[in-house]
Amino acid sequence: MSGTEPNLVRRVLTDPVHFLAFGLGTGLAPFAPGTVGSLLGVLLAWLTLDLGLIVQLGICAALFLFGIWVCGESSKRLGVHDHGGIVWDEICGMYLVLLVAPRLYSAWILGFLLFRAFDIVKPWPIRDLDHRLGGGLGIMLDDLVAALYAAILLALYGWLMT
Repeated sequence: MSGTEPNLVRRVLTDPVHFLAFGLGTGLAPFAPGTVGSLLGVLLAWLTLDLGLIVQLGICAALFLFGIWVCGESSKRLGVHDHGGIVWDEICGMYLVLLVAPRLYSAWILGFLLFRAFDIVKPWPIRDLDHRLGGGLGIMLDDLVAALYAAILLALYGWLMT
């Protein structure tokens, strides 16, 4: 099932569950929908930059908890586990990475690249989490672990560069 299939586009744009799970439609991108969806995480991080870490962590927790439901429900309705167009998990993961990133363009770019690399390659246990848990929890947890890997490397980079 391709992300630009006309029936899928109509379903995503008319069903609020799919619309949210597909990152306001960014998951319909014909190439690298996860990367395009991750850009919404960057935008959200930028928009909430001055709210303080506690509020941002609350936003991240809300994104994650809501994502368990919305990604699972969208996946169930599509009949495809973790359809490539479901990018809510990428939005949440990218947002988490940028919470620990220094406020430097270079750190945000590195955080973006690290997160996308871990999300695409899915080193252990990322792939196992998605397949073993299934449903919305599996969809969300694999990106959470990818974000944690990226955040750890980003923090290590920051520590080494100071």
